[in-house]
Amino acid sequence: MSSKADLKEPLGGPILSAMKTLSFQQKGLAALYEAIGNGLGSSFQSAIEAIGAISGRVIVTGVGKSGHIGSKIAATLASTGTPAFFVHPAEANHGDLGMIARDDAIIAMSWSGETQELSGILRYSRRFEIPLIAITAGAESTLAREADIVLVMPKADEACPHGLAPTTSTLMQLAIGDALAVALLEGRGFSASDFRTFHPGGKLGASLTHVGEIMRIGKDVPLVPLGTSMPRTVQVLAEKRVGCVGVTDNDGHLVGIFTDGDLARSLDRDLSGHLVDDVMTRSPKTVTEQTLAATAMDILNRHNISALIVVDGAKPVGLVHFHDLLKIGVA
Repeated sequence: MSSKADLKEPLGGPILSAMKTLSFQQKGLAALYEAIGNGLGSSFQSAIEAIGAISGRVIVTGVGKSGHIGSKIAATLASTGTPAFFVHPAEANHGDLGMIARDDAIIAMSWSGETQELSGILRYSRRFEIPLIAITAGAESTLAREADIVLVMPKADEACPHGLAPTTSTLMQLAIGDALAVALLEGRGFSASDFRTFHPGGKLGASLTHVGEIMRIGKDVPLVPLGTSMPRTVQVLAEKRVGCVGVTDNDGHLVGIFTDGDLARSLDRDLSGHLVDDVMTRSPKTVTEQTLAATAMDILNRHNISALIVVDGAKPVGLVHFHDLLKIGVA
C-alpha cells in the first residue's frame, strides 16, 4: 500500500510527457502563425471572401479526427453568426449530399488530402460548382487539386512518440477553424447580444442577459425623496430587504443611496434627528437596462456592494440585486 509520502512524490514521467506534448503543439501553432503571415494569408483571405459571398450555409466535412474537429468548427461557425453544419462523408455518399445546396460552400478537411471517403463530396461540389475550401497539409494532394481555395497547413511533428496519432495536426486544424470563425464574426460586426441569440443557455447565455430583463421594478425598488427622516429611511431599508434605498430629488432624479453598510457605520451615532440627506452616499453606482448581467456582477464585485439602481438617464427605473444575478447563473 502506498504511503502519504509516496503520493506527494512528483510523477516525473507523465509530467515530462505532458510538457513534451505541449511543446510539440506549441511549435505547430507557431508554424501556423508564421504561415498566416506569409503565403497562407492570401488563401485565408480568399476563404473569408468566398464564405462571405454565399447566401447559403457552410458545410464542413471530414473523416476520423479531422471529422471530429470539423464538427466542432461547424458548431463554432453556427454559434457566431455563420450558418453551418457538419456532414459526414460516408453519410453524404448514402443520401446526405441532398443536404448540400448550390448556394452553400464546403470546407473539406483531410491532413493528407487523400481521404477516399471525401471523393463523393468532391465530385458533387465540382458537378454543381459549389465553392470548395480545403484544409490540408497535402499541397499536391487530390483534395488540394480539386479545391477552389486551399489552406495549406504547415508540416508539423505529431506529439505521439510514434508520429502516428493525430495530435499536433488536429490542434492546428482546430486553430485555423477558430481563426475563420472569428474573422467572419468580426467582419459581420457580430455582437455579444447576437451571440446570446444563438446561445441562450448556460452560464454564457446568462452572462449575456440584459439587466432590464431581470431587474426589480415598481414597488420592489426602495426609494425615498430628499428630506426623508432617517427613522423612515431605515424602515424602508428593512421592509424592502435589498440592502439599500435610493434617494431622489424633486425631479425624480437619483441623487444618492443609503445602504445597510452606511447604517452599520453609523451605529455609534444617534440618527433619529437626521435626514437621509445627511448620511447618504452621493453619486451611487448605477447601470442601465442595456447593461449585461456579467457587467453588473463585475461592478458589484469590484465595489463590494450588493445591489445596483437601474437608471434611465438620471431617473431610477429598477434595481438589480446580486441574488437576481445568481438565480440566472451569473457568478
